[in-house]
Amino acid sequence: MSTIGDAWDYLTTAQNWTGANGLTTPTYDGGWRFAQDSILALGLEHLWLSFAAVTLAVIVALPLGLFLGHVRRGGGTTVVVANVTRAMPTLALLTLFAASAIGYGNTAVILAAAIFAFPPILTNAYTGMADVDRDIRDAAVGQGLTPWQVALKVELPLAIGLVAAGLRTSTVQTVATVPLAALVAGGGLGVIVNTGLATQRYGQVLAGAVIIAALALTVDAAMARLQRTATPAPLREAAAAPA
Repeated sequence: MSTIGDAWDYLTTAQNWTGANGLTTPTYDGGWRFAQDSILALGLEHLWLSFAAVTLAVIVALPLGLFLGHVRRGGGTTVVVANVTRAMPTLALLTLFAASAIGYGNTAVILAAAIFAFPPILTNAYTGMADVDRDIRDAAVGQGLTPWQVALKVELPLAIGLVAAGLRTSTVQTVATVPLAALVAGGGLGVIVNTGLATQRYGQVLAGAVIIAALALTVDAAMARLQRTATPAPLREAAAAPA
């Protein structure tokens, strides 16, 4: 059978989605859960790893980028940091973390993915704040606003669209990168691909790639909707207006 046919069979087999025994019922609470190796369980784990990595990157990069953009300082440093973190191979980071005291597993994955998620958030937060027209800032100061109020009530609303775009880029990149976790004994949908390669079931490899791509596109669509919602209506209308 062809690889495409094998992939189709893998995707259309119910046991692959819920596990060999379907939904299992743990005894401690009478609820249900998916088998650990099922597509749905691995997909949920994949989302959790991505969410944890992006959250960690946001905690560090977002306040730093907003502050540096507000004070209009550190632009060169921001570019250097963003470029350096972009240049770091994620697989190399995963291997280094796994070989360190952190060890193999999901902790190493989250840390490496967080470093990979860092640059778009930092760069967009800085650029969004720093690009606010100086006349607008001066007018806000002239109205009696404090620097803190200028940052939160004037600059941030104008920059929020670009900040959301950075978060969108970071999230989608992370979802697409987390499959490497399987190479260092981590979880997520990369396990499907890695297992298929190990057993020479290339239809399973293709199926895993399709599932990961579909998840990344779904997350991108959700983040695009979030970006549009976060952007103030006047800015959305200005962006949609023809040049």
